[in-house]
Amino acid sequence: MNEPIPVTRSVDYGTAKLMPDIDRERAWLLTVDGAPQSYVDLDEPEYLEFEYARRLGHVLDTVAEAGRALDVLHLGGGALTLPRYVAATRPGSRQDVVEADRGLLELVVEHLPVPDGAGIRLHGGDARAWLETAPDDSADVLVADVFGGSRVPAHLTSVAYVREAERVLRGSGVYLANLADAAPFAFLRSQLATCAAVFEELALIAEPGVLRGRRFGNAVLVAAHRPVDTAALARLTASDAFAARVEHGPALREFIGGARPVRDEDAVPSPEPPDGAFSIG
Repeated sequence: MNEPIPVTRSVDYGTAKLMPDIDRERAWLLTVDGAPQSYVDLDEPEYLEFEYARRLGHVLDTVAEAGRALDVLHLGGGALTLPRYVAATRPGSRQDVVEADRGLLELVVEHLPVPDGAGIRLHGGDARAWLETAPDDSADVLVADVFGGSRVPAHLTSVAYVREAERVLRGSGVYLANLADAAPFAFLRSQLATCAAVFEELALIAEPGVLRGRRFGNAVLVAAHRPVDTAALARLTASDAFAARVEHGPALREFIGGARPVRDEDAVPSPEPPDGAFSIG
């Protein structure tokens, strides 16, 4: 049997590399310009290697009873880790994935194909432009995991963008975003304030070390018009190898402080990660 070999290709927004995991037979790490972007185990799509992906997975596990099919819109595709996870844990789900880097999509489809009948439809295009054409009340969950390089694009940070997300979600729908920041958290606070201007309920999942300002890191934002099951999320995230904290209610309002919602004309990308924050090797 031939050993899998790394694949390197120039894509629309950089250089993508697929590297096999020597410890898992059909698992692959995707990097773009050296920054880890996705990890996929083709034999075990329920396995989530990255901590932020596990936290997004925990929310996906708690938004509805186990196994119930969902309509999910993913903004940002990568190697399709979360769409594969939903297809495996919630069979029959209908999922749309929007990825701006068409070259990256082609690479993933060629080397890490999605099983037939998985219910995953792929779309090349800008996330906000695609969202603005999506039908009202058409998704149970919207997952925003969009990074241009290592930064969330500015046009995906404003109230106008979040209102589009709310329009596409059903009344009981849940909005999820993977964000990255460090103290003093100007970007993260502004994103919480922006979502609070549109949604009634908010929660934030992050490692205590990140929330205490000790290092740059990911945070998962959860927004909805119904209560978020923070107790279940707290149990799940506390049991991870790198335990996280779930902030909500008064503590989260205190964290937001005087941050203001972001308007399109004032929007800026998320901060540039410090050297080595997300690199490997």
